[in-house]
Amino acid sequence: MSEHDHEPSDIETVEDRVYQREDWYAEEFTARRFVRCEFHQVDLTEAVTRGVSFLDCVFGNVQLNASRHTDSAFTGCVFKGCNLFDAEFTGCKLVGSRFQDCDLRPLRVTGGDWSFVGLNGADLRGVTFQQMRMREADLTKAKCSGAVLTDLDLSGAELQDIDLTRAELRGSDLSALDLTRASLAGAIVSPEQAAVLVTSLGLQVHG
Repeated sequence: MSEHDHEPSDIETVEDRVYQREDWYAEEFTARRFVRCEFHQVDLTEAVTRGVSFLDCVFGNVQLNASRHTDSAFTGCVFKGCNLFDAEFTGCKLVGSRFQDCDLRPLRVTGGDWSFVGLNGADLRGVTFQQMRMREADLTKAKCSGAVLTDLDLSGAELQDIDLTRAELRGSDLSALDLTRASLAGAIVSPEQAAVLVTSLGLQVHG
């Protein structure tokens, strides 16, 4: 392993700290690391993070609307009652994080790894998720009508009772989708995906 494989030594690490009612409106965060920290009623509206990592942190009633996150990590975190209206995540890692009672619309996510993310029952109508790993993510009962969900790795995902009405699904792995427990009216898929879905119903397609 070369010296370049190690994390930069200039990353500031904060552990086990609780932040209450902080005003971080439009703040920019880079090269920071937060471990087991809690953020309650913190205003991060229009905040920007680049290369920041949050490990096992709790976000409670945090304003993240119009915030921008690039190459940052929120792993094993819990978001409760947070506002992510118009937030953007680009190339971020959210493995194992959970969202509960959050405002997630309209959210835009491009790239990154959201495997094992908990979005059970989430209102994701009209969101844009593109070119992401979402392996074994929990999207049970998620409302995704009109969403753009393209080029996603959804292998092993929990997709029971998901609403994908009018959703754009091209390029995504739909092998975990049970058509008898999903709403797909008007959804857009590729011919290859259609063949996979038809086969999952036990039908045979002959030319």
